[in-house]
Amino acid sequence: MALSKLQRRKRIKQRIRKIVSGTASKPRLSVFRSNKGIYAQLINDEAGTTVASASYRDKGIASGSKSEVATAVGKAIAEAASKAGIDTCSFDRNGYLYHGRVKTLAEAAREAGLKF
Repeated sequence: MALSKLQRRKRIKQRIRKIVSGTASKPRLSVFRSNKGIYAQLINDEAGTTVASASYRDKGIASGSKSEVATAVGKAIAEAASKAGIDTCSFDRNGYLYHGRVKTLAEAAREAGLKF
């Protein structure tokens, strides 16, 4: 029997999370994509805390196409990371394909100075 989209993503997510984890010096940049918006978090898995976050709901995030919003969120998470004193992270695409809004967010974060 074929897996549903959600079951497939969950399986891929578990496979990624076996490898990718965040520390205090190198947190995990986790991306969540909904139909309406996009969210990004820097997570320290050792302490179980969120170091910084950004989403399409934050003030200052320009409205526009979903790709434009993803670019703005990528820049915002990079700024939040630099304020928290973080310059490197490991990228967690969360089971999504590295394409479209996920790729746009990652490239915007890299351009804004976040290394991964």
